[in-house]
Amino acid sequence: MARHVQSLAELEVLCNQLYEGTDLAQRMQAEKVLLELIDSPECLSQCQLLLEQGTTSYAQLLAATCLSKLVSRTTPLPIEQRIDIRNYILNYVASQPKLAPFVIQALVQVIAKITKLGWFEVQKDQLIFRDIIADVKKFLQATVDHYIIGVMILSELTQEMNLVDYSRPSAKHRKIATSFRDTSLKDILMLACSLLKEDQQQQSLAMHLLKLVLNCLNFDFIGNSADESADDLCTVQIPTNWRTIFLEPETLDLFFDLYHSLPPVLSQLALSCLVQFASTRRSLFSNPERAKYLGNLIKGVKRILENPQGLSDPGNYHEFCRFLARLKTNYQLGELVMVKDYSEVIRLIANFTITSLQHWEFAPNSVHYLLTLWQRMVASVPFVKSTEPHLLDTYAPEITKAYITSRLESVPVVIRDGLEDPLDDTATVFQQLEQLCTVSRCEYEKTCALLVQLFDQNAQNYQKLLHSSNRNPLEITVQEGRLAWLVYLVGTVVGGRLTYTSTDEHDAMDGELSCRVFQLISLMDAQLPRSSNEKVELAILWFLDQFRKTYVGDQLQRTSKVYARMSEVLGITDDNHVLETFMAKIVTNLKCWGRCEPVISRTLQFLNDLSVGYILLKKLVKIDAVKFMLQNHTSKHFPFLGVNDNYSLSDLRCRTTFYTALTRLLMVDLGEDEDEFENFMLPLTVSFETVTQIFNNSFKQEEAKRMLIGLARDLRGIAFALNTKTSYTMLFDWIYTSYLPILQRAIELWYREAACTTPILKLMAELLQNRSQRLNFDVSSPNGILLFREASKMICTYGNQILSLGTLSKDQVYPLKLKGISICYSALKSALCGNYVSFGVFKLYGDNHFDNVLQAFVKMLLSVSHSDLLQYRKLSQSYYPLLECLTQDHMSFITSLEPHVLMYILTSISEGLTALDTIVSSSCCASLDYVVTYLFKHIAKEGKKPVRCREISQDGQRLLHFMQQNPEVLQQMMSILMNTIIFEDCRNQWSVSRPLLGLILLNEKYFSELRASLITSQPDNKREVLDQCFRNLMEGVEQNLLVKNRDRFTQNMSVFRRDMADALRCEGATEASSLDMMS
Repeated sequence: MARHVQSLAELEVLCNQLYEGTDLAQRMQAEKVLLELIDSPECLSQCQLLLEQGTTSYAQLLAATCLSKLVSRTTPLPIEQRIDIRNYILNYVASQPKLAPFVIQALVQVIAKITKLGWFEVQKDQLIFRDIIADVKKFLQATVDHYIIGVMILSELTQEMNLVDYSRPSAKHRKIATSFRDTSLKDILMLACSLLKEDQQQQSLAMHLLKLVLNCLNFDFIGNSADESADDLCTVQIPTNWRTIFLEPETLDLFFDLYHSLPPVLSQLALSCLVQFASTRRSLFSNPERAKYLGNLIKGVKRILENPQGLSDPGNYHEFCRFLARLKTNYQLGELVMVKDYSEVIRLIANFTITSLQHWEFAPNSVHYLLTLWQRMVASVPFVKSTEPHLLDTYAPEITKAYITSRLESVPVVIRDGLEDPLDDTATVFQQLEQLCTVSRCEYEKTCALLVQLFDQNAQNYQKLLHSSNRNPLEITVQEGRLAWLVYLVGTVVGGRLTYTSTDEHDAMDGELSCRVFQLISLMDAQLPRSSNEKVELAILWFLDQFRKTYVGDQLQRTSKVYARMSEVLGITDDNHVLETFMAKIVTNLKCWGRCEPVISRTLQFLNDLSVGYILLKKLVKIDAVKFMLQNHTSKHFPFLGVNDNYSLSDLRCRTTFYTALTRLLMVDLGEDEDEFENFMLPLTVSFETVTQIFNNSFKQEEAKRMLIGLARDLRGIAFALNTKTSYTMLFDWIYTSYLPILQRAIELWYREAACTTPILKLMAELLQNRSQRLNFDVSSPNGILLFREASKMICTYGNQILSLGTLSKDQVYPLKLKGISICYSALKSALCGNYVSFGVFKLYGDNHFDNVLQAFVKMLLSVSHSDLLQYRKLSQSYYPLLECLTQDHMSFITSLEPHVLMYILTSISEGLTALDTIVSSSCCASLDYVVTYLFKHIAKEGKKPVRCREISQDGQRLLHFMQQNPEVLQQMMSILMNTIIFEDCRNQWSVSRPLLGLILLNEKYFSELRASLITSQPDNKREVLDQCFRNLMEGVEQNLLVKNRDRFTQNMSVFRRDMADALRCEGATEASSLDMMS
């Protein structure tokens, strides 16, 4: 420790600085000193001093935090010490029940951690840490404060048991959690329910008991670690032996009663418990039991809706909406309609939904759950076998109407009161509209008639306002807001055709609605550029995209009735005419909305989606608007391609999308016509010539930079779309001699500016991609090598320059350095595995470009810490696949590395083996396999040659010498892989098996030790079974790495993994083994 903190006063001052201080430097210093305290030998005595003599709650909180960190270490404290700490804390909180709640919470957490981590530990033939429930019962026999502490301990323990610590083996966590579930969790739930029945007067106690019940019901019963964000998909996998609790009607009644009797803060906890009860897995009950259980749930819903006072609280309202959604998630419509009082309850739910939709400003996040309920109910209608009426044809149109009218009524309120506009939160709006599209298709005639009426009324009002002599801007904005909602809604119901059985009459109604939007498009475009409304434009683009998905496509029958009405009113007779309208709209937007990034990016996304299908492309290229775009893609016609200071650099990103779509259109009829390609590239040629002049004259650097960023993005879009050898060669010939040197110069000049280097490096990475074999140049062509040399120059320049920046702060290191390095690695990987360069040629002719780029790879790598390699996903997903390429094809380079570099690379592989990202862990396994195979083959070859003529292969010998000097490297990796196979949830079993065989054959002695340590750590009655598992693993496996032998080992390993899991699953097995293997 840097300095020993002796006195209590000194410790308390540090606590106050840490928890209450406002001076950041002071707080960081306090944190540093207190972190040193955890590592000091006096930590326990200092914690005791703080707990017993500390005068502030913060002193006690610090002691609890230190103890928590101390007991959570991967190398645990001795068992006696942990028992002492646990007993000390239990006695401490029992003697001081009036401590600050956050201190009690922190101390209880320490008890929970000790209990969980020591769950399987034995002392004097007793599972010493499992008597916690007996300890808690002592608290339940004392005062109310003790009572609450007892409940808090159980609650925290249940939560801790459910918490996955990713730094420890997941199989160990599952084993502890499963054992806790089977031995204690049911008793805890029953205890909590019985205590709730006895005492509901003490609100603080009721709150902790409800939290305890909720933690029990939220437990991950089957180890699927459900993603909390997938809230509405949840099914609670209640164990079968809990059936009796759920079959008693009193259990549900208890929580419904608690909801009605407790104040809102607590009643929402009761509702949260009911959400979990409603989500109980169906298979827990027989059919009659399930019907009875559902009947009780519905009875509770009816009672809540008949006494809705509590729902005015946002927390209660939100939980109740979740509860309703879960009803349909877990029960079929056919079951719901059979429930007594169904007709009354569905009426109450419909009225509740309509009221909720009308109060759009109240708890907007809860509407999602109500719409989920209705969406799923309506989607189930075709599958209902029951003769009972479901009544959805009565209520679904009312729900749709309420949504539509409430959104239109919200517009003037939002504008008048300056409220947050729901339309600005497009993610929520799109989610709601997607749910509504199913509901709206039920009794579609009613929805359609309503939308036609509202659309006509609002469009007429809007036209009147436009033509009136004294135009009122506020009124116009309100009408445009309403029209934006109506266009979104029309797009939604048209898109609903794909989710619901449709008829010709429905298609004709879609035509009626679509006519109105196409007419509105003409009206809005006629006002450009004088006046415009961004929200209406975004809504129109949503509608066009929905119409495209539904009625414009390769599979659609040309006779669709949607065009009947459209041909009468607009002269649009088929999808060719629609495509013309689409393209005219796209061109108008790109011309007139140049300064509005949301409209431009959404328009370009729409263009990109149109340009994907081949049949559509053939139709598109015949349209005049497309021909215009192909011949005039300059900033004069499309201002968003301009590079003046009015545009931020991030706005230039959408140019890549524009040029990808445009190049796809060009490719349809391009063939081998080089003149047409030259004409298409003319605007870019002019821009590059301008940049060249600026570089030569050394002025207007800023303008040159902006132009180059734009050009790099444009070219990346073009390169992405050129998927044939002929077209790619045209681009290569155009860019290679004239313009690649300019990009190289830009990297030299502006390496500090990621906004400039990133697009250029990404362009180079795209050019190196051999997609669809487009880089397989003719045998007489040196283009592959020339391209690689340019890439090598760029990567070396960037690598050397970026390392000159020195140490960067934590928030700067990724954008300024690691992002660029990851793109360089990705580009290099594309080149190495693209199969268009023969790398042996470089050495043969004394060309150092290949050596240089590999040295740049090493320099950049050594400047990155191992933790950063794994922490930044894009970096790890480019580094590890590149390493896989190098170990596969360039082992002579790997073996020539300095020992410290080789150690760095092997350590990075070792750390990546346990990564959660399977791309990373699989690449690490493959890299390790190539290294081990190379080493094994070298040893085998050397063994076969007679001593006289044995020529020592220098590369192999160097690697062998390194491994002999550092035997722990491969041993550690074997230990990790064995640990993964036996104890972890291994998701890439095949990948793990490949290097493991080589490791075992190279380290047979160490493998025997590992095997012995695992077997001896288990009880006597298990050892014979485990020994047999290991014998079966190597049965029939020979001393070679031929494919047939590897496959045999992989099959054996699959059986071995299953047998080991069965053998270790039962209670008697000790868990320490996984830690022994990793040490």
